[in-house]
Order: sequence, then structure tokens, then C-alpha cells
Amino acid sequence: MDYRTRMKVSESPTNPKEKTARKVFDIEDLYRGPLDEGKPAESRSEDLDEKMRKAYFWLTNHALITPFYDIEYNEEPPAQYKLGDRQTVLTLPTGQSYSSFILLPLLNLVVQKRCLLVGGPGRGKTASAMLMGILAGYSIKELKRSIQHGQPQMTISDLLGNPLPSDLMNAKDMGDIKIAWRKWLSMKVKIIDEYNRIPTRTQSALLTVMGDNYAELLDQIYECPEAAWYLTANDDEGGGTYQVIEALSDRIDVVVHALHFNTRFLKELLSRIEAGIKPEEMVPDEIIFNDQEISEIHRQILTVEIPRTLMRRIEFFASQFEFFESAGEQFEYKTKDVLKLSGQDFRQMASLETGKDQVKDIGYQTRNGFSVRTFMTSLVFIKAVAFFRGNNKVGFDDVRNIIPFVLHDKLAQNSDAQFFEQPGNEVYRIDKISWIRKLFDLSCAEYDRQGLDRKDPIRDLEESFDKGLEGVSEKETKEQMVKIERMLEQMAKGRKIHSFMYDDVLKLKYFHQRYTNYMKWLQWKK
Repeated sequence: MDYRTRMKVSESPTNPKEKTARKVFDIEDLYRGPLDEGKPAESRSEDLDEKMRKAYFWLTNHALITPFYDIEYNEEPPAQYKLGDRQTVLTLPTGQSYSSFILLPLLNLVVQKRCLLVGGPGRGKTASAMLMGILAGYSIKELKRSIQHGQPQMTISDLLGNPLPSDLMNAKDMGDIKIAWRKWLSMKVKIIDEYNRIPTRTQSALLTVMGDNYAELLDQIYECPEAAWYLTANDDEGGGTYQVIEALSDRIDVVVHALHFNTRFLKELLSRIEAGIKPEEMVPDEIIFNDQEISEIHRQILTVEIPRTLMRRIEFFASQFEFFESAGEQFEYKTKDVLKLSGQDFRQMASLETGKDQVKDIGYQTRNGFSVRTFMTSLVFIKAVAFFRGNNKVGFDDVRNIIPFVLHDKLAQNSDAQFFEQPGNEVYRIDKISWIRKLFDLSCAEYDRQGLDRKDPIRDLEESFDKGLEGVSEKETKEQMVKIERMLEQMAKGRKIHSFMYDDVLKLKYFHQRYTNYMKWLQWKK
């Protein structure tokens, strides 16, 4: 069979299963006729999640040779094999599983975030980014011209544009100068190749475009559209020719590793050579997304539900990294961020942390906590992968599979932590994806040990408080305040504050203050 004839799009359904359509109100529903009744908005044309899966499988089967299934799903217990001196477990997933190198960039395209592709030269990082641009409707020529290639001589003008020479000569003030802006600024897929080779000053200009969607040159402003960003680097430590500035690194939303080329697929390369095939030139029209489809996918992703019990597990996990008891006197200031701002040596201050099991407390494994931006990005990508799989609700494995890629550059590892000295744990100093997944597993084990799904006193307080204070009597208010005080007394008896307790304590103080203010208002009202 001719190689070209094999490069077809997968037939529907790509993930056969029952799917419950969500009926989401649309103003257009008011104008639809009888023939449209009972036909959910999302199903009036081909489901967009199905189109995404078709794009994914075409990229996997015909474009990027990446025979890896590192995002695993199981519908029943999988077969497992222990291999090698370290007895590493190899799992054969029983559910539809995916390659992170293709799935994460594809999700990034529709949620319009910032994806960093890391790996050695020639592993397909730029090719992957180019293919995402083609899926968004751009031509190969447009994309090649728009790629910003990082190099040590890159100036701000090289990146953003140049003032028109005639304006420079004749302008009486800065407002008269017109800028010939670079075309890439207007594109909805932006590719920065080897971003860690860009000089520091130019990185600052790039930060403004990435973070705030505008470019500034000679007091002139160019408003950029929301875009999916793809940056590449040959290492994941921000090295390169220039150290990546912290603010720019912090803007990266998801990090994906370009894994090695599996030599058992050399014959696939040979077939392409012999047939004169370049996959980027043969992307089928039926898997190309227009702007309206990308916007609609984004909207539908945001409607995916995160069940409350699963959200509580995410909260419990995320709460365990900021607390640092020796960093402050007042309770609110006992954080790693306060320690960082002080300029004190982390290792020296960590030696003062005694009396707790530093192996079991996962907070000791990091030098920082999470930013608000990190929380928001995590939730968006978790919803996105659930949508991609055709689900209306996020599942446990969606969270477990996605957070390592979002938190990859967000959690600064404390490689001196005792956890890494335990037998078998040394590898987590190197493999950050597996390390973060291990953190989540340890957090969930502690969550289950405490039985928080069955009994969570603070959740009960939240549910009462969320009903509102209107109509709550003085007696009921006092009862809630007494509950809070008793819970804090019980915590104090343990004499230790573990990382997962820190945000709970502060939440209790918050509730108490709100009830205190309300109590005073009730007494004044009499």
C-alpha cells in the first residue's frame, strides 16, 4: 500500500463509550425551531472532543513518531511486569492511554496557554509546535516566517519590530513614531525556539508579550490576541546561553519532555524518505480547527465538572507545600515565600525544623508553594484532559496524570530532603514527572488515612458558612464560634503543625473572624 494512502484520519468513534450530552443554555436556543428540539447544542455538529481525538491520533500515527504511552488510564486491573536491576514496573494500560508529547501541546492549543517543550536537539520539539500551528489553520510558510529563533544577538527590535526611519527623522514627539511590528505578534500560535538563548534584556520584552498580551516599543503599544505559546529548550533547568529570568520561567504553564527516538521505528523514517513525505505538508483539512471551534472548545472545557470530593483531594495536596514553621513569628508569615524574601539560607533554616517526620511530611521535599496562577492553570488543564476523553466530569486519573506536567517548573525541589535519601527514592531527584506524581500519591494516602471523605469537620463548617449569614441568629453564631475554638484546642494538643494543617488553621481563623464581625453587628442591631 502506498504510504500516502495510509495517512488517513481515524474513523469515529475514536473512544467508543456512552456519552451523556450536557444541555448548556445558549441564546440561540430561543430561535430554534421544532426540528431542533431535544438536540443538545454540543451534538448539532461533530463533537469537538471527537475532532480533537482524531487530530491526536493522526499526529500519533502519521506525523510525530512517539510510540510512548506515559499518560496511562485503566478500566480494569492492568498486567504489570518488573524489569531490570531496580525492578521497575512496566504497566500495560487497559484503557485508552496517550503520549504526553502530543496530548499536552494539543490541549495547550485549545486552552491557549504556554507550553515548554524540552529535550535534546533533533527530537521533534519544533516540529510538534509547527504541527500545532497547522492545526490552528496557519500555512507552513506563515509558521516558518513567524518562528522566533533564540540567539545571543537577539535585540528587542529583532523580537518586536522597528520604528519607521522616516518617522524617526521627522517626529516631534514619541507619539508620532510608527512601528513596523513583527507579524508573529498578531498570530494565535506563537513559537519561540530555544528561548533560553535569548539575552536577558530581550527576555524582559518577551515577558510582557507572554504575560500581558501586548508589546511596547518607543512608547508605542501593540495589543496581541490570546494565543497558544510553544517554547523550546534543550534542557529543563533554564540554562542555555542565558539564564532564563524567574518571571519568564514562571509564565510557563506546562512542561513536556521530548523523549528519545525508538530505533524500532527506523523503517517508518525510511518509508517517509522513499515516499518523499513531509507530514506537516499533508495534514488533513478535517482535523484543522478554526478560531470559532477553538473558542467553543475552550468554553466547553470550562463547563466540565470537578466533583467536590475530588476537589477536596486537590486542595489537600496543594496545601502541603507553603508551610515553613521557622519562617515567621505570626502564624500567617510561616511560609516558604517569606523565607525566600528574607534572603536567608534555606538549608540552614530547614535544619531548625525538628520534631516532625521529615520523610512522611511531603512539604519538606520542596522549597516553595504554589502561586494563584499555578492553581488556575492546573484546574484548566485537568478539565481539558477530561473533555478530550469525552467526559463531563473530571476523574481521579485526570488529576494524577496532568499535575506533574503543570507543576514541573513550579515546584522547586529540595534535593537535600531526607525523603530522597531513602532506598529507591534517589531517582526522584532526576525524574521530576514521577516525583510529582509520587507526591500526589503520598498526599492521597494521607488523605485516605485521615478518612477525610467520610469525616471532615472543616468541610462541615464550610457548608454551613456557604449558606450565608443572613438570618443566622446570635445563638447559632456563638455555637459556630465555639466549634472553631474547640477544633483549634484539639489541634493544639497534638503540639505539632503538619504541612497539611496550615491552611486549615488559617481557614478556621478566617471563619472565626467573620462570625466575630457578624456577632458584633447583631449586637449593635438590637
